[in-house]
Amino acid sequence: MAKVRAARAAEAAALTELVMRSKAHWGYDAGFLAACAPELRIRPDEVTARRIVVAENERGTVLGLASLEGAPPLAALGLLFVEPSAIGQGVGRLLYRDVLRRAVELGVRRLVIDADPHAAGFYRAMGAVTVTGPADAAAPAASALVRFEAAPVPLAGWARAWTGGGRAVHVGNVAEFNAQFADASLDPEQSAAHHYACLAAFYSPDPAALVLPRPVPKGWTELVCRQLGWSGVEVYDGLAEGDPGLCEAVRARPALAALLTGAGLPLVPWGRTRPFGRLAGRPWRAGELRYESKSAAHALFGRILADGGHPGIVLPAQWRAAGRWAAVRLLAARTRAGESSVLKSEHGVGGSGTTVVTPDRVRAAGGARAVLRRLPRGPLLVEEYVAGPAEADGPRDLTYDGFVDGAGRVHEVGGAVMDVRDGCYQGATVGPGVVPAWAEKPLAAFGAAVGRELAESGYRGWFDVDFVADGAGRLAPTETNLRLTGPSVAFMVAARLDALRGAGHLVRIADRVELGARLPEAQLDELCAALARGCAELGAVFVPAIPTGAFEPAPWLGVLVAAHRGETLDAAEALVRAGARAVGAEFTAFAARPTR
Repeated sequence: MAKVRAARAAEAAALTELVMRSKAHWGYDAGFLAACAPELRIRPDEVTARRIVVAENERGTVLGLASLEGAPPLAALGLLFVEPSAIGQGVGRLLYRDVLRRAVELGVRRLVIDADPHAAGFYRAMGAVTVTGPADAAAPAASALVRFEAAPVPLAGWARAWTGGGRAVHVGNVAEFNAQFADASLDPEQSAAHHYACLAAFYSPDPAALVLPRPVPKGWTELVCRQLGWSGVEVYDGLAEGDPGLCEAVRARPALAALLTGAGLPLVPWGRTRPFGRLAGRPWRAGELRYESKSAAHALFGRILADGGHPGIVLPAQWRAAGRWAAVRLLAARTRAGESSVLKSEHGVGGSGTTVVTPDRVRAAGGARAVLRRLPRGPLLVEEYVAGPAEADGPRDLTYDGFVDGAGRVHEVGGAVMDVRDGCYQGATVGPGVVPAWAEKPLAAFGAAVGRELAESGYRGWFDVDFVADGAGRLAPTETNLRLTGPSVAFMVAARLDALRGAGHLVRIADRVELGARLPEAQLDELCAALARGCAELGAVFVPAIPTGAFEPAPWLGVLVAAHRGETLDAAEALVRAGARAVGAEFTAFAARPTR
């Protein structure tokens, strides 16, 4: 594996020769190369001044070099050249990321790159943003440099506070978290929830180990690590395939438990549970998760609003039905009054047990009793439906994410826009400008107020507050989740990519991208690699988030896509969805071919 070190003055002549070999790789003629030679020459007295580093293999052979030139806040990537025999082996990626890391340490906030046109695709894939027009308009069209820029930034402050600025052990106890509520609205698939445990890869920006209930494809972890610049990530999977008790399964393996807890790294779960408390050596507080209950959260929201100071927030009315018949009578009465309602279970997850019911829907179903008969058994909440704008030209579902650290301090992470259909969460988008300007302040102020109340109640960990936008430019809080979520995963990936590729990433998580056919593991690896390449060509990043759904009878993938621009993000998502459908169809056709 290649490593980076500072170049030496005595290497200047050899490095110049490497630069010229790398330039010649693109087929330029001798005259053009001779004209470039003075500019590309490296002199011994420049090596330190130009901050030149080299990448070398384990044998000490130099494979490439890069320079970081200028003074903060503006600097330039003056050189980045790779030995022709090493092109395509990740050397350029290693050097580029090292330049961004060093730029952050120097205080550089704007990095300029004048790229050979043959290298433009590389810089686009690495996250650099094209600046309109060539860098040298006087140069011949075939050789005109292409200008890119990147904005080096350190890891976000909230991300450093989340895990103390270092690596963490991620425990995918999704099923264990859901199971502790014993809610009848949670169907068997959601109670198991082992597919969503794959999101453990993204519980912090820098994992040291993943602890998973089901086996995961090796190719998946390798691609995720490559896309996010991780190394040395240990994977412990297949620990609790048919049981929600992941933490107990780890504790039943004393050597593994000692390895995970004895490294001095923070353990990050999907959510707090009593078994996780035993594994991590943390006390379990009775009632710590009481605001995971939708009715308790509603009461909390009401108390916060009673104190004033949140004019942009409105709370929908909510009623707890004493029983099934009471729910029928309440829904029927609201239907007769022409009112739409939201039916909720007390602890539904990911939209489970949340159903929007309009008067037309009740009549079409044959009455309120018929509607409720089709819903899961268990306690029901009936909530006032918050009507949205007459013209759906803005986001309808938003969320605020934050966390309470071990000392009880509340940290704001940010706001996101969710994709919610008929009460069911489908995905979310985070990043600069995603939340509309009118919603930013009330969202942040109310989310922070909820965080303070959670901290006062003794809760420690991640939380979010979900909202819907009404037709008058106000936000209505609907629930709080005391655990990690899909949007939190997107925030983690955005923080990692900003530090790895430059600031300003938009990240979208899509829970389910349908596949046209079940794919064997090798074909799934090929599909994901092809989607990663296709997105890179657009200047976007593709990360498969949930691979194990691909092996279900109705196959699907959870995915993450990221880009610096909204149109690029949309194009990347469209490419991923189309590619998933097309490869599935191709595989089905191949499998159906007659054999001889």
